[in-house]
Amino acid sequence: MSAPTDDDPTTYRLPHSVVPSRYRLTLVPDLAAGTFTGDVAIDVTVGEPVTDIVLNAAELTIGSAALSPAGGGAGNGTSGGTAPLEPSSTTLDADEERVTLTFARPVPVGPATLRLSFTGILNDKLHGFYRSSFTDDDGNEQLIATTQMEATDARRAFPCWDEPDRKAVFEVTLVVSEGLAAYSNGPIVEEAAEPASGGSAPARRIRFAPTMPMSTYLVAFIVGPLEATEPVDVDGVPLRVVHPPGKAHLAPYALEVGAHALRFFTDYFAIPYPADKLDLVAIPDFAFGAMENLGCVTFRESVLLVDPAQAARVELERVADVICHEIAHMWFGDLVTMKWWNGIWLNEAFATFMEVLAVDAYRPEWQRWVSFGVEREAAMAVDGLHATRPVEFAVGRPEEAQGMFDVLTYQKGGSVLRMLERYLGAETFRDGIRDYLTTHSYSNTETADLWDALERSSGQPVRQIMDTWIYQGGYPLVRLAEDDSLSQKPFSYRGEPGGAIGSSWQIPALVRSTSGNGGDPVPVLVGGDGTPASSLRATDPLVNAGGSGFYRVAYPTSVVDRLSAILPELEALERYNLVSDSWAAALAGQAPAGNVLRLAGALSRSGERDPSVWSVVIGALGLLDRIVPDADRPALQQAVRTLVGPVVEQVGWDPRDDDGERTPSLRASVLRTLGTIGADQAVRQEAARRFGATTGAAATGAALHPDTESAVLEIVATTGGSAEFEAYLERYRKPANPQEENRYLYALTAFDQPELAQRTYDLAISEVRTQNAPFVLQLLVANRLTGPASWERITADWDSLVDRFPANILPRMLDGVRTLCRTPEQAEAVAAFVTSHPLPAGGKTVEQILERLDVNVAFGQRVGPGLAKLLADSVGT
Repeated sequence: MSAPTDDDPTTYRLPHSVVPSRYRLTLVPDLAAGTFTGDVAIDVTVGEPVTDIVLNAAELTIGSAALSPAGGGAGNGTSGGTAPLEPSSTTLDADEERVTLTFARPVPVGPATLRLSFTGILNDKLHGFYRSSFTDDDGNEQLIATTQMEATDARRAFPCWDEPDRKAVFEVTLVVSEGLAAYSNGPIVEEAAEPASGGSAPARRIRFAPTMPMSTYLVAFIVGPLEATEPVDVDGVPLRVVHPPGKAHLAPYALEVGAHALRFFTDYFAIPYPADKLDLVAIPDFAFGAMENLGCVTFRESVLLVDPAQAARVELERVADVICHEIAHMWFGDLVTMKWWNGIWLNEAFATFMEVLAVDAYRPEWQRWVSFGVEREAAMAVDGLHATRPVEFAVGRPEEAQGMFDVLTYQKGGSVLRMLERYLGAETFRDGIRDYLTTHSYSNTETADLWDALERSSGQPVRQIMDTWIYQGGYPLVRLAEDDSLSQKPFSYRGEPGGAIGSSWQIPALVRSTSGNGGDPVPVLVGGDGTPASSLRATDPLVNAGGSGFYRVAYPTSVVDRLSAILPELEALERYNLVSDSWAAALAGQAPAGNVLRLAGALSRSGERDPSVWSVVIGALGLLDRIVPDADRPALQQAVRTLVGPVVEQVGWDPRDDDGERTPSLRASVLRTLGTIGADQAVRQEAARRFGATTGAAATGAALHPDTESAVLEIVATTGGSAEFEAYLERYRKPANPQEENRYLYALTAFDQPELAQRTYDLAISEVRTQNAPFVLQLLVANRLTGPASWERITADWDSLVDRFPANILPRMLDGVRTLCRTPEQAEAVAAFVTSHPLPAGGKTVEQILERLDVNVAFGQRVGPGLAKLLADSVGT
């Protein structure tokens, strides 16, 4: 269903006339100079007589080049035969990132070895082979050379066939200065002193074991003054954490989670771990959360290195999520890989699904599938826009693949897989996944291969169902009629969907009774023509039983009233959906905003304690805080105190013996809301007292609890001044761990004084790492009081910011403009600037941000003028 590309693929896809099978790669990085030299011998098969051999190279200078046909040529260990063939010309195409070797006569068909020497740069853009740094305990800067190859940046490290279906074995050798450690995909098999030449410093030649056949984007090598933990034996697999010196005490938690994930996935997939070892490597500068390089996974420090005693529960959950996600990729993505970038969802959606499955098994008390509902809602918030896209769409030029790394690939993709798993049954689904991975190990696949395997295991029309979810954007609104029949139509925040959004889905729904003994959920396939009541086999039905469906449900008013009366009897994810669907309908103008406020009141009165359920209400209150007229702000503040105050009274400030595992998350969110949007003076005073006890002359040696520290910092910043700012800045610069560094950095964006916002902005463009700075700017723009001024600075500095930050993070910087929705004029000015200043990547994401801004403005125009009365009628303020 996806539209074809108009591009000529011969301009960016490499010919299949020459196919690689093995790379023997040697690299010599010079960290101080920011350069590297290298040579590579690539075993290839020439399938037809050609005079041109074309492969990828970017930002490389090619030196010598020669092709040695099998059985001949100096340097391949044989005697006799033909001499190596040297190209008559070597042509670099910088725009297409390709190098063409042209030979005077056709090269022979059959096996051969292509040898190339080259030089390159260790760039500062966090892609390819790049340079990172950290400051050691003595205050000295230490340099690291590391890699990030996905999607198409291996070509910046060595000449290669940089396409996912050109799998090959990689043998990596690194020549590094004495005192530096080196890591790659395989274990070290040989290490020897490198003979010095020309006064060069002492060095070591480190050779790593060959990998399994894999794609170029999974190759990794890291060089620097790093340390590794002692290996943990996980059923024969050595597992280590690699880290900057002095941070070994932050590694045990990652080792524990990593060991769990290795055992969990080995059992779930019924396939042994496909590499010889597993290193989890903490990198100071890293554009993504982590990267699934086979056997050598790289991470941001904050999602790998953690002290459980000083971490919030949600921070521990985040670390567990990312580790499990990346280890799942060792099978889904590394062992079995998509053929081209249109299929990246096969990697990322499944890793997202498996991450939650594994973490749920690791800590069932975290109720990870319930909190995943919040992530699913983030995908639905995008997928309800006209500017959405299908999960899978035609990708032509490889740079188009950058648009695939978003919430629709990860969270929507993972959500529809969860919906399918619940519909088919967990064991049936798992059997299909095992079939898929076993059948296609070491090779490449397309989406249809997955559906084939699941159809074999289930006997269900999986392809017919799932094609409607993968190849068209959007999702349905399922309507329950008074007679209990079901119908569907596309959901949209802006009226009827536009563009290429389809009109109907095959919905694998689950329905259960809410009266009598209830009973197990009934699977119902809802087609485009709907479903009669007789198919539901449920009395007083609840649609989307269990809450895992990727669709919204609209009930008659009588049913909403009935469900509101039995909220405590519903599962947490079912309650979440009831509130989030009501809020989405209000945001879209399809239902009164008072509906969600009345539901919020019912939650408060019923003693709701699930943080995910409350997150919907808090999100709605956050938008009301943006659009409320100044004269009505006291009414909104009182409404927040009415709704959230009783929850704060119940959970308090400090941990209690009767806390559930997720209570700390609820405590932090309701305290933050009451102290900021609610402007509750008692909460603000207590936050200031607690913070004051940690710093300055009044310090008592007390420490803020990690679960509520970020909430306290944001509350204090709301009314704080330069003294608090300086204290935050000091803690950011001298943190105890990566999580504390992030807490204080992002809290600097919450100050309301213009001069402090300006200082944070200056910090972002000078001192903050480029991996974090765009997120700082995003939060500055989202600050209700100082956001417009921060946006003006961004527009003035636009060209320098685009040049400074990695292209794939720039759209995150823009995400804050969704909140600049106070007036249509303000939003129009934002849209005009963004449209006239396109970013180098993430065009679709930018479209979605601007459309969501329009949705927020429209909501404000509808609701803002009468908000005080609405609050009085719905909440009783």
